[in-house]
Amino acid sequence: MSLWTVLKLFAAVGVLSVMSFTGMLAYHILVRPLGGVFERIVPNPGEVVGKMQDAEFAKMMDSADLPDIDPGEKTFLKARELLATGKLAEARGKLTTIINVYPSSSTAPVARRIVGEMNLDEVLSTSHMDGKLVHLVKRGNSFLGIAAEHHTTLDLIMHLNNMMELGNLRPGDEIVVMPLDFRILIEPGRKVLSIWDEGRFIREFPIIHLGVPGKLAAGKTKIASKIAELDGKRVPPQAKAYRAAEKIIQISKPTLVIRGGSEKSGEFPRGIILSPEDMEEISLLTRVGNEVEIR
Repeated sequence: MSLWTVLKLFAAVGVLSVMSFTGMLAYHILVRPLGGVFERIVPNPGEVVGKMQDAEFAKMMDSADLPDIDPGEKTFLKARELLATGKLAEARGKLTTIINVYPSSSTAPVARRIVGEMNLDEVLSTSHMDGKLVHLVKRGNSFLGIAAEHHTTLDLIMHLNNMMELGNLRPGDEIVVMPLDFRILIEPGRKVLSIWDEGRFIREFPIIHLGVPGKLAAGKTKIASKIAELDGKRVPPQAKAYRAAEKIIQISKPTLVIRGGSEKSGEFPRGIILSPEDMEEISLLTRVGNEVEIR
């Protein structure tokens, strides 16, 4: 065999070796790690590619303008579907979840308003007797005595029993009563006042004007008095003019009043001012001695 032939054979073997090594290296990178010398040349190629992809993905996420996710929105959409199909109890459960679990959701104010209207309809209606009872009139009973016995008020007794004025009581008469053990929560920061039955939300009312000196200190107090005024004169609950009179709630420590007012006038009296309609509802739901919390 000539020297030239030997050199060509060595060259062919070298080319085949390089091609074989290159093919195995490509297999090592793209298909499956082979270990050995290939591991030293390209360490764990899958992890390298993965790290590169993770880094690129993280960079993309950092630069992306992603929308905020509102966890209460999905629950609200489901509640709206339930309301549309007349499943009120289930809808109220979903809306109450938003109020209690997702209070910062953009849907929470609407949820509170809907639940509040549903709750108020039940609280002030005798077709829903939860929390109410029937007092059987005995000899010697009076309306004031019945109100005191059941921790309620004359105006609520008149409302629940469809009375325009207080008549004579006869033994055996049945009077629907409801103890008023609700509490008022005032949140100056949110400019809302709400009614609660212990930990259960009842109704929320917007504060249209906060005419108080300085900042209201957080704390607990009580309702000191409730009055109704018409043309500067006090009107008792049993009077025919009571419905048209302005309701005023006096709070003790700090001395503060909650009353109705109108945005049209542009001038408000001092105190926590609500709409006259909301003030009527709050007056029906409260009595002297109820707890008031400022938060």
